[in-house]
Amino acid sequence: MKAVLCTKHGSPSELSISEVPSLAPGPDELVVSVKAAAVNFPDVLMIQNKYQHQPDLPFVPGYEFSGIVKAVGKNVQGISIGEAGVAIVRSGGFAEEAIVSADRFWKIPTGLDFSVAAAFPLAYGTSYHALKDRGQLKAGETLLVLGAAGGVGLAAVQLGKLMGARVIAVASSAEKLSTCKRHGADALINYKENNLREAVKELTNNEGVDVILDPVGGEFSEPAIRSMKWFGRYLVVGFTAGSISKIPMNLPLLKGCSIVGVAWDTYSRKNPAGGKKNINEMLDWIKNGELKPVISATYPLSGAPQALDDVMQRRVQGKVIIVP
Repeated sequence: MKAVLCTKHGSPSELSISEVPSLAPGPDELVVSVKAAAVNFPDVLMIQNKYQHQPDLPFVPGYEFSGIVKAVGKNVQGISIGEAGVAIVRSGGFAEEAIVSADRFWKIPTGLDFSVAAAFPLAYGTSYHALKDRGQLKAGETLLVLGAAGGVGLAAVQLGKLMGARVIAVASSAEKLSTCKRHGADALINYKENNLREAVKELTNNEGVDVILDPVGGEFSEPAIRSMKWFGRYLVVGFTAGSISKIPMNLPLLKGCSIVGVAWDTYSRKNPAGGKKNINEMLDWIKNGELKPVISATYPLSGAPQALDDVMQRRVQGKVIIVP
């Protein structure tokens, strides 16, 4: 079978498209014929040896995918050959076949487009876990989303609206903000043209925001926290800016706010029932047409290096999909 192979840590251009042996499942595993795989920022970090989970070289990148079960391990129950689903595997998805532990595979409704299915488990799962479980976002509250045109950010814009919040989207260009507006954002801030804190004051009548979802980190984390209401919740999702924010610890005291870590993949492994519940709730929204993951581009397997570079350079709005 064909697979994207990382043989040494470095840039996306150093990846190769290689023939590798077909897979066989362990006792508690599935082999899935991959129909679509989504590209995520952790994939970029992993090939650079900068991620907290680092597979041994050589490895196949690809954190999440959708597909059809091809083979089932002897201990697996409740999943059969021919069934369709999505999976979060951390690595292995950019290939014609992938192995996944049976407890990391979730069935999807018949007829759901595989590209749409592949686009939601990690980014939308992260945003939903952040807003629902960690941020406890309530209808009528104000949500500020940094990096709002990226995969996690745009998911938060859509999910925040579904949950009844007023959503303020923050992004770096008019084009990205236009995308956020089309997908439900109530107010927009271009942080390259406006002072973030002053813009939030203006949009909230000096009241501030209830919840902040931050997948970016870097220089805007501190002014965002300074823009919070009393009892606000600041959700730490990631650091696509490339630097980990250093927050003065008097701010949570002065604001009476919480700084809350979000680790959806780990949560869903430690709490499989909670993870499955969140996945199924989002699948219901997708099935009913209330939620539609945003896909900005689709590439063949040979285009994986370009897709990863697009994510690395922050050229992507929503999700990018690889179709083997």
